[in-house]
Amino acid sequence: MNRCVKPLATGLAGALLWLAAMLGAAQPTASTARAAVVLSVDGVIGPASADYVKRGLARAHEQGAAAVVLRMDTPGGLDTSMREIIRAIIASPIPVLSYVSPSGARAASAGTYILYASHVAAMAPGTNLGAATPVQIGGGGGGSPMPGREPPASQPSGDAASTPGAGRSASEAKAVNDAVAYIRSLADLHGRNADWAERAVREAVSLPAREAVEQGVADLVAQSIPELLDKAHGREVRLGAGKLTLQTAGLELRRMEPDWRSRMLGVITNPNLALILMMIGVYGLLFEFMNPGALVPGVVGAISLLIGLYALSALPLTYAGAALMLLGLALLVAEAFAPSFGILGIGGAVAFVLGATLLIDTEAPGYALSLPLVAGLALCALVASVVVVRLALSSRRHPVVSGTVAMIGEPARVLDWSGGTGHVHTAGERWSASGPAGLEPGQTVRVRAVHGLSVEVMTDADAATPRVQGRT
Repeated sequence: MNRCVKPLATGLAGALLWLAAMLGAAQPTASTARAAVVLSVDGVIGPASADYVKRGLARAHEQGAAAVVLRMDTPGGLDTSMREIIRAIIASPIPVLSYVSPSGARAASAGTYILYASHVAAMAPGTNLGAATPVQIGGGGGGSPMPGREPPASQPSGDAASTPGAGRSASEAKAVNDAVAYIRSLADLHGRNADWAERAVREAVSLPAREAVEQGVADLVAQSIPELLDKAHGREVRLGAGKLTLQTAGLELRRMEPDWRSRMLGVITNPNLALILMMIGVYGLLFEFMNPGALVPGVVGAISLLIGLYALSALPLTYAGAALMLLGLALLVAEAFAPSFGILGIGGAVAFVLGATLLIDTEAPGYALSLPLVAGLALCALVASVVVVRLALSSRRHPVVSGTVAMIGEPARVLDWSGGTGHVHTAGERWSASGPAGLEPGQTVRVRAVHGLSVEVMTDADAATPRVQGRT
């Protein structure tokens, strides 16, 4: 019996393993090999957008997707985030089809660079791209180009555009030339119009969808993503070191929405929120140090401070702005501990406002600090310092209600007495005492002075002077 059961069990187990292996091998082909993953980027290009696109491309490759459609509607964004997305697209082992959609959308500034870097550049009717002139970081302090300024509403398209920025400084010229070289290299990568790309940088020109295709800037115009996949079918694109003929007709669309990590990053990388979190963190820790054991201010402050620091680390900062902000906070805190009649508080508020206005090293849309918010935070910090100073000054006018000084004049009961020394009971404790001779156990006396661990007492008859009030 056992001889028959053992071979049968072995054979059944082998059959189940073979079936599981076949299902595992067939699953990707059936569900993802003939699918196109759709990623959507709406709004400003920033750290959250870069994280979402990079992770989306990686997941699409892991799932065996045939292509990725990057749908865009953006006014531009941060240079660092834009370059992260472009590097991910160029290194992607599967083709990326960028698609400016829906009608009325745009791929301005940073979006134009991303479109040029994609394997297929497509646009919906009624969309536009261009205006890729770099915004000088810090308002004219040199540095790398920062695409992201929204094109003016009156900016014409095509050859009618004027050339802004005549008489640029040396640093601005370096930024523009760097941006021109970058976008021309992307144009050469996929055989697109490099001359117009240079004009988009130098002259901030824009193009609608139809003209973009006619001038070799975009590859095709499509009403929808399925039409885009049908029109892209059979196109030969450069993928890595080789070339690939796209097989995109009839692909199943699989939309990949941002996960909780990308959504949270998009929220906390708002510089205004990051600044608020920093202030909550600093004052939370300050209140915890002033009231040890409160716990809630310390926990909330530590979490807020760490999140704020993480958010600021993902944004382009100026060291001067950060240093001024730290100096301002230090002066405001110093006003609370060393009242200077407002000098430290006012100086700290001024330093904080100046530092906050210089903190974010870009003029990209969506990443500017709100001046009313900065002024409000500085005003709140200044008011808090003034309140602390007023409390400190008013406390000087009140008698001491704790400690040994508060015992002066308090009644004490004699426990035992011999000569001029003995023990008394006062303030709920037994004390060594000295005083006039002849005191009797049980007699009530008053504390005249406190000397270390002993008290000096007097009788009510000796208490001819008023009770001494201790002051801080």
